[in-house]
Amino acid sequence: MPKVLVTGSKGQLGSELRDLVSDENFYFTDRDTLDIADKEAVENFCKEHSINTIINCAAYTAVDKAEEDVVNADRINHLAVKYLAEVAKENDIKLVHVSTDYVFDGENFRPYVESDVTNPNGVYGSTKLAGEEALQTVNPHNAIIIRTSWVYSSFGANFVKTMLRLGKERDALGVIFDQVGTPTYARDLALAILDILPKIKSDTVEIYNYSNEGVLSWYDFAKEIMKMAKIECKVNPIETKAYPTPAKRPHYSLLNKAKIKETFNIEIPYWKDSLDQCLRKMGERK
Repeated sequence: MPKVLVTGSKGQLGSELRDLVSDENFYFTDRDTLDIADKEAVENFCKEHSINTIINCAAYTAVDKAEEDVVNADRINHLAVKYLAEVAKENDIKLVHVSTDYVFDGENFRPYVESDVTNPNGVYGSTKLAGEEALQTVNPHNAIIIRTSWVYSSFGANFVKTMLRLGKERDALGVIFDQVGTPTYARDLALAILDILPKIKSDTVEIYNYSNEGVLSWYDFAKEIMKMAKIECKVNPIETKAYPTPAKRPHYSLLNKAKIKETFNIEIPYWKDSLDQCLRKMGERK
């Protein structure tokens, strides 16, 4: 019987998993209840609860803040992953680790496949890549990395909620049109993880991409949010250079999902269908 530790349970993905699962054999933790950067604490927790599966949803995701808060970003995105990997290997625990499109520089011309060369632009991407590499070096059996992009949910802070709020406050706003990718509804990713969990079997750490289907810019995303929510706010396209941020964002974040679909025989929803579902859950679909 699976005994599953879910870290980062108050984040978007962790919250979706908690919302989907009522099984008492799932243990949902956050930084207040389990410090995953403390290997001994993780090991003790796993032994106390006979954990045989870990889903690591914990991450330092404040992309701009990470540029200055390097130590804490590295602690969660890199060192904690290393310790989880070591505990998993030493105790024969299955491990699912969630990573990001930010491990790439966004200079590609076709959807990224898992084997493409990584080249992060900033601290967030660099620390997430360091976590991936640490996990691969430790190499516990039955461990996978899932890279995802543009995550949103009815839980937590995200682009969809920001657009809904600003759209109601303003007559017009500018949204970047020259960054292209695909949103990921965290609930879809959570469902996919629960689906593939019993099917994971590997001798080396395998990497998979996951986002919703489709291609769009942040501008397109914002336009559709306003349309579905029937918010009378004009969305204007702007270039990245008109909205400077401390951390550089990838201009191209499309992920090729063929590997995860073929390996685990899963279907991935289209981004508009998922946005519709999320807005309905939030009571914002008009």
